[in-house]
Amino acid sequence: MLQVSGHNQPSGTAPGRACLLAVSLILLFGSQASLAAPCPPAGYSREDLLELKEGGFELPDASTRDELALGLAACTGDPDPAIRDGVAYEALAKWMRGGLLSTGTVDALGADLLGQLAAPDDPRGFRKPFAALILSEVARTDRIDPAFSAARRESLVQTASDYLSGMRDYRGFSETEGWRHGVAHGADLALQLVLNPNIDTGQVQRLLDAVASQVAPPGEHFYNYGEPGRLARPVFYAFRRGDISEEAWRSWFDRLADPAPMRHWSEAFSSQEGLARRHNILAFLQALCVAADASDEPVDPALRALALDTLSAIP
Repeated sequence: MLQVSGHNQPSGTAPGRACLLAVSLILLFGSQASLAAPCPPAGYSREDLLELKEGGFELPDASTRDELALGLAACTGDPDPAIRDGVAYEALAKWMRGGLLSTGTVDALGADLLGQLAAPDDPRGFRKPFAALILSEVARTDRIDPAFSAARRESLVQTASDYLSGMRDYRGFSETEGWRHGVAHGADLALQLVLNPNIDTGQVQRLLDAVASQVAPPGEHFYNYGEPGRLARPVFYAFRRGDISEEAWRSWFDRLADPAPMRHWSEAFSSQEGLARRHNILAFLQALCVAADASDEPVDPALRALALDTLSAIP
């Protein structure tokens, strides 16, 4: 079974619009503050942060932890993977999963990360993938202990959908630069939202459309870093929710079986683009089949059948 790392629509009333306006203002000014902030945060050196990691990210008091958490949001674009991934992501994930950050800090952190995903990426391409990964942990806090407004959940869904469907940087891992992995991190964010019962059916369908857009991205890119399995996870758990019709699921899988821009799948063997499309779709469908086979949930054989039917349409 695919492992998890760990229904409200926005109101059309005036309070709902006011919440959306407030979120927009936080995104505007919060993201600007983070993009201009230093990494390491003021008062810390790189050595201080690595020493903190060695100590299991233990800090003497909650206020110090909250302050550093907000400062680490500026490290999503740090070119050093030991800081970007090994400290910023790992510390924030540990603190949020342990319930060690205040509600206000989680709120501010989420607004900052949403703003980072709405802003242009840094030239090296690290900031947005790691903002998405850490934002998946912010979204998880609301899944575990619901606290977000409908407007805030809608902002998360829209941002996740836009980020994933707009992804065009397919770099995965570099021995000198570490991970980018934008598709996988976008899928992780979609996963946490799909798992949240307060995300409604229409919102889940938008997330699934974003996933579908990256199952076989345009061009000649062959996924090499486990992206098909990560993309399969939000689909697997969206199917388990049981609130999307059989007809809608059939239509979703039919999109994957479509050879376009080729006329027929037989053309796939004549071009790198065709081979990449075939390779990526087959890897995704196989990941779904493996997950369904490993599960004892009664609904999962139906997902397996859909995946197998789609596989049979692709030579």
